[in-house]
Amino acid sequence: MSLITGIAMFFIIWWTVLFAVLPIGTRPQAAPDAESGWRGAPERPGLGKKALITTGVAIIVWLIAYWMITSPWLSFRTGWLALPT
Repeated sequence: MSLITGIAMFFIIWWTVLFAVLPIGTRPQAAPDAESGWRGAPERPGLGKKALITTGVAIIVWLIAYWMITSPWLSFRTGWLALPT
């Protein structure tokens, strides 16, 4: 795997994990907004903490994906799944 491919893969994994982590622990505002009546944005979103959690989980997922891609254990080029040459 090249450096650019690894960075791109980490970026995609990071964003996917971020969208999975964002709703964890959020609570809507108790009272609706006086003007609009919406309760939309959470009071304390904790985005810094969620970014750190996202980065940690994304690193673990990326390492597993990197191992699977570079491992000869799971390869379509050699072994019984290889295409005939």
